[in-house]
Amino acid sequence: MTDRDQLSHIDAEGRSRMVDVGDKGPTRRRARASGRLVMKPATRERVLQGEVPKGNVVEVARIAGIQAAKRTADLIPMCHPLRLSHVDVQVEAIDEGLLVTAEAACSGPTGVEMEALTAVSVALLTLYDMCKAIERGMTITDARLEEKAGGASGTWRR
Repeated sequence: MTDRDQLSHIDAEGRSRMVDVGDKGPTRRRARASGRLVMKPATRERVLQGEVPKGNVVEVARIAGIQAAKRTADLIPMCHPLRLSHVDVQVEAIDEGLLVTAEAACSGPTGVEMEALTAVSVALLTLYDMCKAIERGMTITDARLEEKAGGASGTWRR
């Protein structure tokens, strides 16, 4: 078994721990994640036309995703606080509803995958929250890492 096969957040006694990244030098890190909100075509059209009673739900979701990425270490217990240099959240129409993508970047000792995934998740939850009065049966699905770059493990793509 290699070190990479072991759970780095568990110590020899099986206790949870935060990994020490203090000896790792900063490198440029980037990650991209995506997820979908499946909804009826009529709901999607109301979102795109700005006809949702709660206002411009796409812009609110974008801001919520950016804010969430910056707060990831407060939400995910073993995540290190990172000084993000960039977060971008996009919402676009797809046949089955809306696709949310998020990209996060920093120069630091550890990756930004969790920040990108958190941005996507919170943006999707925000869209659901703001559209639920129109359609309660929407489904949040396929939240996943698409790509990561930087650090010792290099680049990974789905």
